[in-house]
Amino acid sequence: MWVGDDVQGGSMVSSSVSGPSRSEFENFTAENVGGTKITLSAASSLSNGKGPIRTPGVMRSGDLLMRNGHSILPHAKAFSIQIGWRLFRLSGASINSDAPSYFSNYFEEQLRLDESGNGPTKTLFIDRDPDTFADICRHLQGYYVLPRDNAHYVRLYADAQFYSLQRLISQLFDAEIFVSVGGQQFQIPRDTFSGPGNSSNFFSLGFAGFLGSRDDAFPGLESRGLMRPPAVQPQSVPNRSPKAFEDLIHLSRGYPLTIRDKEHRAQLLSDCKYYGFKGLMHKLFVHSISYNAERGKSEIIMQLEDLHKSGVSFVNDASPSDQSPLGGWVNYMRPFVDETSYEAIVEIGSQETKIDFRSMRADFYGDTKARISSLFQTVADKMNLPHNLPLGLMMSSGGASAAPASPANTPLSEDRVKIRIGQDAHIILDGQEHTMDESALDHQQELEYNPETATPSSASLAPGQSWPNPTMRPSSTRPPPMKKRKRRGSLDDFGEWIVRKGQWRMRVQPRVEYSSRGSRGEEDGGMEIVLCAVKLDAVSGQRGRNMGRGFVS
Repeated sequence: MWVGDDVQGGSMVSSSVSGPSRSEFENFTAENVGGTKITLSAASSLSNGKGPIRTPGVMRSGDLLMRNGHSILPHAKAFSIQIGWRLFRLSGASINSDAPSYFSNYFEEQLRLDESGNGPTKTLFIDRDPDTFADICRHLQGYYVLPRDNAHYVRLYADAQFYSLQRLISQLFDAEIFVSVGGQQFQIPRDTFSGPGNSSNFFSLGFAGFLGSRDDAFPGLESRGLMRPPAVQPQSVPNRSPKAFEDLIHLSRGYPLTIRDKEHRAQLLSDCKYYGFKGLMHKLFVHSISYNAERGKSEIIMQLEDLHKSGVSFVNDASPSDQSPLGGWVNYMRPFVDETSYEAIVEIGSQETKIDFRSMRADFYGDTKARISSLFQTVADKMNLPHNLPLGLMMSSGGASAAPASPANTPLSEDRVKIRIGQDAHIILDGQEHTMDESALDHQQELEYNPETATPSSASLAPGQSWPNPTMRPSSTRPPPMKKRKRRGSLDDFGEWIVRKGQWRMRVQPRVEYSSRGSRGEEDGGMEIVLCAVKLDAVSGQRGRNMGRGFVS
């Protein structure tokens, strides 16, 4: 029985029509709307003047009953399909709604063998899950089928591929991502992690690897030769925190996220690396962006271990009156996050930095030394400077690749990095605020003019020792300063500091060549990096280090 809707005088009246013939159904091409008969082509143009409406589904038009010159299933005829232990009966209209398919091809062949076209058709039997097919029936009947969870999603997808239901396959590809993280189900819009740096992630790559593409399902298998689809494991991440994943979703949608503590940030960063969310990872790194009115520049403070080489850049001095017009400063912008670069202030912690005031140089140890060396090499690459060891990165063993990381392997530094500490640097020494005295500043300026005045380095001293006063230092070309009141922690008291945490600007300037007599020569065409102190938290030798120790009990 078919039910047609007639509109008469503004009221809807239902009338029963029994057994329409094929020709009568194909000729039914219009509806009465407000007493005016509208053809199908005219009805498709009723879209507020914006052109034809294209709605997925089965149109009641005779010409749509043809596909490539051959008729498809009669809309009014019922066809029997048994899936597992349940029998389903679908009309030709439902099967045609997502054709060609496994079902339409099967029943078309039977009708083709029946000359009359009105005979009974055989029941199609398929040994699959009837509960999943019940949802597929709803799809064929015109309902939108939404997967309930990740397991339901892969069952729908596998059967849609097996039955060749292209419209359902496209719908599932455009649907939300269903995944289980730590035993908790998540339903995520597909564009949630489509931002810069996040698009190629654990889920998108995993989806493509396990389910394939619209045109190539089940990678590595020939779908046409399969008796049944392979078992597809639902996307599941059992070993990660669902709470952390929920926070990442919240952040990816543009909402601010409150970082509770260091452990919380570390957990989020760990999961970003696991899932491949590079954009979110750079957004989560500890940083501070501010405008320095005195310098007239915007600054960004980043930890050394969080710097990425793609964000490093070199900016020449803007002022033509600068003493080193070819010099400049290292800038940084967070990849996938920032649209402009800022003057970089690099924060170095972990007590792996030692300052030697006799030579105004810094030594780095452990991972910090390797990171500093990598950063200097990145700056040299950005400036197109020649590599000191061009084959070092390409050699699998021996040579430069076997040598330990060192700033001396870059064209911008010696093994001990040059530093500069001015009066504007804020210094905490042994837990107390410290001001550089005039002798330290004078010594620093003289070293920049004539490095031969540097006294022997700490290598000539026992561990933890320092030159206590000027009279104990070896003689130099510089006469001893006039007697004056010493300040605690001045250069005369401490020759070496261990920096627990320091912030440095990175100045790139022309390197000056000095003669054997110690006189300043001409610029040799090379460049060097000078670390300019911004803020230091240091201890003076072993005694200062021991002052900061705590008891474990």
